[in-house]
Amino acid sequence: VQLQASGGGLVQAGDSLKLSCVASGRGRLSIGWFRQTPGKEREFVSAISWRDNSKYYGDSVKGRFTISRDNTGNTVYLQMNSLKPEDTAVYYCAADSGTTRWYSARSWDYWGQGTLVTVSS
Repeated sequence: VQLQASGGGLVQAGDSLKLSCVASGRGRLSIGWFRQTPGKEREFVSAISWRDNSKYYGDSVKGRFTISRDNTGNTVYLQMNSLKPEDTAVYYCAADSGTTRWYSARSWDYWGQGTLVTVSS
């Protein structure tokens, strides 16, 4: 499985940004987004299940971020609205075929390279 994350950039507080994660190399996969800042563990952001497209969000992004999947199922988007400086991080997408422990980074088998999101105040 290969994952390619893109869409990061520098924005101002209150702006929006849309991240993309393209997955290739295997069948049905759940896709998750995590983020990480220096010296901290990866924080769960959002996930979408391959089984029923159920969506999950971390508490810090609920109501502001939306995860979705295109019709092919191979590309997952993370629409981020009302961005805050504390959203600044490297965002990683992850994939797995069997996990239901969405919130745990250790549960995900495959990882992309990360895309940097910087939100200025």
